Amino acid sequence: MEKTLIASSPSLRAGVLNGSMIMLVSSGFVGALNLFYNLAVAHELGAGGFGQASAVYTVLMVLSAVHLSFQLLCSKFVARTDSLPEKIAIYRYLHRRAWLYGMGVGLALFYSRFLISAYLNLPTPNYIIMLAVATVFFIPLGARRGLMQGLYDFRHLASNFVLEGVVKVGGALLFLAWGWGVNGVIAAVVASIVLAYVFSRPHPDLLRDPRAHLPLAAGLGEGLQASIFFVGQVIISNLDIVLVKHFFAATEAGVYAAVALVGRVVYMLSWSVVSSMFPFSAGVRSGERDGRAVLGTALTLVILITGLFTLAVWAVPAHVWHILLGNGFPLNQGGSYRALLVLYAATTGIYSLGVVLMSYEISRKIGNVSWVQLGFSGAIIAGIYLIHGTLHDVIMVQTVLMIALLVWVSVPFLRVEFYERPGPLVTPQMQARLTKVRRVTEDEAISEFLKGEFYQREFDRYREPFCDIVTRPDLSDEADNRLRRALLYRRRGRLWREIPADTEWWEVELQSSDLQRIRVFPRDQWRRYSDRSYCLLDTADRIGSTISRSSDAFIAKLRSLSTELAHAQATEQGGRSTVLLIGLSESSPLTIIEGNHRMTAAALASPHDAHFPFRFLCGFSPHMMDCCWYQTDLSTLLRYAKNSVTWLFDNCQVVIDQALQNKLDRAGSVTPDSACL
Repeated sequence: MEKTLIASSPSLRAGVLNGSMIMLVSSGFVGALNLFYNLAVAHELGAGGFGQASAVYTVLMVLSAVHLSFQLLCSKFVARTDSLPEKIAIYRYLHRRAWLYGMGVGLALFYSRFLISAYLNLPTPNYIIMLAVATVFFIPLGARRGLMQGLYDFRHLASNFVLEGVVKVGGALLFLAWGWGVNGVIAAVVASIVLAYVFSRPHPDLLRDPRAHLPLAAGLGEGLQASIFFVGQVIISNLDIVLVKHFFAATEAGVYAAVALVGRVVYMLSWSVVSSMFPFSAGVRSGERDGRAVLGTALTLVILITGLFTLAVWAVPAHVWHILLGNGFPLNQGGSYRALLVLYAATTGIYSLGVVLMSYEISRKIGNVSWVQLGFSGAIIAGIYLIHGTLHDVIMVQTVLMIALLVWVSVPFLRVEFYERPGPLVTPQMQARLTKVRRVTEDEAISEFLKGEFYQREFDRYREPFCDIVTRPDLSDEADNRLRRALLYRRRGRLWREIPADTEWWEVELQSSDLQRIRVFPRDQWRRYSDRSYCLLDTADRIGSTISRSSDAFIAKLRSLSTELAHAQATEQGGRSTVLLIGLSESSPLTIIEGNHRMTAAALASPHDAHFPFRFLCGFSPHMMDCCWYQTDLSTLLRYAKNSVTWLFDNCQVVIDQALQNKLDRAGSVTPDSACL
């Protein structure tokens, strides 16, 4: 049963398509069953009884956060692991933990049955007792389905979903015929989950493998993120029904439940694509290109599914919905079923696209998008509490927030695609790697940065007392290092906070060909003279075309610097000052964060030799795309805004004042140092 890893982009697309088709067929069948089920139950129970059954089932869907967390974790770790014994060890561990969680949540439901029943306006707590029984089996079922998913065993996974759907529908119809009412509908749900668990047992040959051992030491962080992701997902997907049941009369709550369940067929179909995408994406080790092939295939399928489904709902005449639902579902306050259904289907489609992007990120790493989604789920709750005049209002709250969520989670992907699109910076010369001379500390990088900034007026008060510390630094003195950092933060704290924490600083050696990859700082005056690439040589060329006739102070400064550098090189006077750069790696574009004026002035004097007058320190980080100075977009600007607020409360001034006081106490007075005057 062990599958080989799919490695190439075409085979990955084929794998995702094949798995998606299997899951889509089963989901389509189950979706059709559910549609028939909901219409039949609605006809039999009326709006009031249907609202009660839907509210109980929605609570189960809320608890599916735990079920889906175990499925996702098991699928992700199994798909990542090459050894079959390790795959089985992962399953055994998660299956045991799922049983513990299942029994714990089941007991919690049982003891809180009266409270939940009162909140949902249910006539009896017996509904919650049956729900507790279902939960005990529902959570371990997630681990078993995760094993199938991680082994790419989509046929058995699909058949298990079909089994659950057939038993639920058949049982409900049978129990309704016996006159059991809402109790019968809920009992059918319990029976479907129990039987799905029983028939999802792995093959006995797998469980007898004596070589299994557990390689899951680092799974707690991913388990937490998975749980947070599905908590947010089930709140977004289900809690609106609970809130409507609380705020609206039984008839209107039943109407909304019918609209939501019909509209959510699109989510079920989209989730089948995510189910097939997830293990392929988690198992990809051949690079981001193949990962994007998986993502692109999944997004294309979901766009087609959501578009066609929404169009189909819109095309059905309004009176057909009245006929299907029956007279027990009057729509108060005007409007039509079709309007609500189309709006709900479109909203669910928008959310489904966001789920594809978030699931992809979680499959590749620990997904921080889980917290983003959780925040939006809370916003939906708050929005419905504030705005719930009509059923249309409730759906519109979700529509607006789902559009915002999709935009938010799309930003990192759009940023990467924009950055990697061929352009002025993607040239053959960039494939060469910079020569690393030596590793330097962050303290040395800060020291060199401060040297280049110490002439600024912000340091007028400190130039005399701290001249030696800045111009002749002792990098082994930790107190001096703290002081230099505090001085730099006084002027450049917001800039430095953007540098990723894992940045490694190196002294590097540049060649003439490397100048093509260097960009000026993407802010302030540089915007006026740079194209979108901010390429140093292009910027210098644009400035050079206006330098003789411009009276701009910025241009005048560059003109003066260019003359000074040309004279210094001609007479071989002066030492080599330091320029600070940042980049992803030795072969990526580089951005100047200190030395923009000097480098541009040098390029004006001699474009091919602009690197000669300087030594270069470069900070490398695989997360440099998160820095707004390296890549500017909505995501990095929001991060910058957060860091700017943090900078306002920085204690750098306390460190400076304390050092100044200590220096005055030791010396009694300060003797000016001519080197800084």
